[in-house]
Amino acid sequence: MNNPDLKARSPWSKLNDVQTVRISPIQNQQINSDIRIPGSKSFTNRALILAALAKGTSTLSGILKSDDSYWCIDALKKLGINTELEGDVVTVHGRNSKWSEQADLYIGAAGTIARFLPGALAAGKEGNWVLEASNRMSERPIKPLIKALSDLGANIEYLNNEGFLPIRIKGGGLDGGLVSISGKTSSQFISGLLMASPYANEEVTITIPDHIVQHDYVKITLSLMEQFGVKARSSDNLTEIVVPKSEYVGRNLELEADASTASYFLALAAITNGRIRINNLSVETNQPDIKMVDVYERMGCKVVRGKGYIELTGTPALQGGFEISMKEMSDQTLTLASIAPFSSGAITMRGVEHIRHHESDRIHAICTELKKLGIDVEEYEDGLTVYPGNPKAAILDSYDDHRVAMSLALIGAKVPGIIITDPGCVSKTCPSYFQLLEQLGVNVEYDLKL
Repeated sequence: MNNPDLKARSPWSKLNDVQTVRISPIQNQQINSDIRIPGSKSFTNRALILAALAKGTSTLSGILKSDDSYWCIDALKKLGINTELEGDVVTVHGRNSKWSEQADLYIGAAGTIARFLPGALAAGKEGNWVLEASNRMSERPIKPLIKALSDLGANIEYLNNEGFLPIRIKGGGLDGGLVSISGKTSSQFISGLLMASPYANEEVTITIPDHIVQHDYVKITLSLMEQFGVKARSSDNLTEIVVPKSEYVGRNLELEADASTASYFLALAAITNGRIRINNLSVETNQPDIKMVDVYERMGCKVVRGKGYIELTGTPALQGGFEISMKEMSDQTLTLASIAPFSSGAITMRGVEHIRHHESDRIHAICTELKKLGIDVEEYEDGLTVYPGNPKAAILDSYDDHRVAMSLALIGAKVPGIIITDPGCVSKTCPSYFQLLEQLGVNVEYDLKL
């Protein structure tokens, strides 16, 4: 069993005193419910940092209250940004790229903050800040981002291992000009560079020499930047993006629900031949994981794409027997892998080598756990094939990875005796996940630590 890094759990985390959860099939193996999904992690942390950089006050409604957003708000407070939080509404008093002159910042396991904050700080004219993260986040590479920022004039040094957190950032501003950055490891590197660029001394032109693993997340960043008053120019394929010298202006913003979280509940309806309607999300979103509705439809589910809602009705026999690139919606690879055993044919997922460097080696993790269930799996460098089968009861590791835990829990809605260790890791993006499953009729038993 992997030992969780409990330091990375925030006060908003739940279930830290719970060692395991046992998931049991829902009554009659079916659900029929409407649900609202918590806010988007992707939108929340982007909007928080843009609001902090901005001139004036912003009110952000519908934020996700998870570990990642807690550490983001905590870091901003230490940087001198006044915030007021009431429910899921946060007011941010921006300081126009001015930060407190010194702070030691801990960001937990939040990859978004690790990629978005260095550039925002480097754009400040004065200051000296140390950025530290969880054990796993400190193993995830950030070198492409730091090199690109340094090429623009940022003063950033590694404190332990080159290419990894922790880092020291010294204010002094960004020069601007031409800069190149790879997009093949993480689109967040590009987003972090984009978000800081308006505060450079001159226009910034960013070129991508290879490819971007998830274009839609860059589009989300560009859209939010425009809503805060900075419009960048880009080529159609985003290989070149020009950001003018400018500044963000505070605004009021209603954030979207999280399409990644929504997909687990759509998958739940898919495998139980049930119906679920998500009332605060539409297919019009730029969040790439919304494309999973097309996959569920391909597997035989009925999908209604309504105005402001999505409704999915499952099928008695999920259709498999296909290969799919998950590159643009890689966070859902584990979701599809977890429901694949219940389909009519093998499902192959490719194009996601980069998810080996997320909260866990996700490809190896899901292959390992599916094999514990007696499911035949083939593992590739960039993906996996899952064969149909009858999963058996097993104790499954979560690897301190929210997506592993949430995906494997779906199997428990069909198969008795599924136990998942360290369920509290879901607090990274959806602290209420297991409670939401219970509301839908899934049986969840909590085994408290002694």
